[in-house]
Amino acid sequence: MQVLLLAGGLGSRLAEETVKIPKPMVEVGGRPIIMQVMDIYRNFGHRDFIVAAGYKSLLLKQYFNNFHLISNDLTVDLGTGEKKLTPSKSQDCHVSVVDTGAHTMTGGRILRLREWLNNETFMVTYSDGVGNIDIAALLAFHKSHGKLATVTAVQPPAR
Repeated sequence: MQVLLLAGGLGSRLAEETVKIPKPMVEVGGRPIIMQVMDIYRNFGHRDFIVAAGYKSLLLKQYFNNFHLISNDLTVDLGTGEKKLTPSKSQDCHVSVVDTGAHTMTGGRILRLREWLNNETFMVTYSDGVGNIDIAALLAFHKSHGKLATVTAVQPPAR
């Protein structure tokens, strides 16, 4: 099952950070928050991600393009320039980063990914917020009700 990660917003509430990077790339605990969101889905067996990028999409593309180098140990022979990557942690997933436009709204991003979907059930989430949701239970709930969509939400506390 594919998981769509919405990662295109301007990130205006985190302006100090998002002047340089998109909000999903802001680090929490030493890792970009988008990776922590992906970890939640990976823990439930989901390995196929489509990132609906927009604002500063090139930085998301560069991050995932260089992920293999970033996430593994590197040995370089300074005399010959020979390089060797030694895996430090398995990252067994597939990620597509699709530029859906810097000013596209949520529905438009999903619509632009229509051709990337396999015409089957998929999940959508924002890639800048971590939640505590049992993804397997959510999917079972969705399937048991036979509806087109299931939405989860939280009531944020007052500021």
